[in-house]
Order: sequence, then structure tokens, then C-alpha cells
Amino acid sequence: MSRLTTTTGSFVVSWSRFRANWKTRATDYLELTKPRIVALELVTVIVAAHLAAPWGINSWTLLHTVLGAALVAASAGAWNQWWERSSDARMIRTADRPLPTGRLGTIEVLAFGTVTLIIGTALLIWYVNPATASVALATWVIYVLMYTPLKTRSPLNTAVGALSGALPILMGWTATGEPIDMRALALAAVMFLWQFPHFMAIA
Repeated sequence: MSRLTTTTGSFVVSWSRFRANWKTRATDYLELTKPRIVALELVTVIVAAHLAAPWGINSWTLLHTVLGAALVAASAGAWNQWWERSSDARMIRTADRPLPTGRLGTIEVLAFGTVTLIIGTALLIWYVNPATASVALATWVIYVLMYTPLKTRSPLNTAVGALSGALPILMGWTATGEPIDMRALALAAVMFLWQFPHFMAIA
């Protein structure tokens, strides 16, 4: 009886530790995605889609647009944190992120960022359209490969970052099947220009 009690107790303790560890890792992966930025991007995508198609967009298409955009944005956040892991470790605001603290390894982060990019792009190609997928990839490239390294090298990073922040307008617009016209470009231009006073206010 005592052996059974001991075994049961050990199982309960192990299960509790597993659950706690799983929750911690899930939280770390969520932090990698920069969820607040992703949420703002998705709001932009949804609003742009409804402006492009005020009579209504297919709900299935909109769902896959949101899912695909979220995954591509999550990938960009992960790659951004991988790229900035050394500088993040030196700043109080970012020192507690998963990579600087060692809670996640570089291989894990790169794998996560790559898988989410592939799945997100595939969803957009197969269930939305290639144009939306192309805009999503362009946003990823500008944010990860241009804006991120420029942050420590040139003040031009602000303009490049503003461009990646404006492109979700075109993602939502093209998801409806509407061509990019002056209305879409005007909305994207407003989003682009708005980001400069926003950046300066928090600089």
C-alpha cells in the first residue's frame, strides 16, 4: 500500500512539474511572437479587408488571412529576437526575454520562426491568394532582414520600419481579391506617415 501511495505521489508531482514547465515554455514562445504587435497588425488587416469589400468578405477567406498573417508576424518577431539577442541582454527592458535568459535556445527560436513562416505563407497561398502571400513575405523581409539590422546602424531604420508597418493594409486589401489602387495606397501612406510621430514619441 505504501509503495502504491509513493508511486501515486511521485506521478502527481511529476505531472505538476510537467504542466508548470509546459506553461512556462508556452509563455516564452508567445513572448517571442511579440503578441501586441501581432494584434495591432491583425486589426489593420481586418479593417483594410472590410474597407476594400464593404459588402462583405468571405468569412473563410478572412479567417485564413488572419491565421496566415498572424503566423508570418509571429515568425518575424521570433527572428527579430534571435537577431537582437546580444543587445537585448544588455538592456533592462529586454534582458528578461527568453533568449537572453537562456529559457529558449537559438536553434529552438530559429526552428519556431522558420516553421511559422512556412505554414503562414502556405495558408495565404492556398486559402487566400498569392498576392496576399507576397505582401506578407515582403513585410517579413523588410522587418527582419532590413529594419532589424538597421536599428543599430542608421536612422533610416525608422522609415524602413514604418514601411513594414504599413504593408498589412495591403495584405487585408488584396485578401478580398480587390486590386491595389489609389484607395489602398492612400491608406497605406497614412499608416506609413502616422508611424513617424509615434516612433518619435516613444524614442
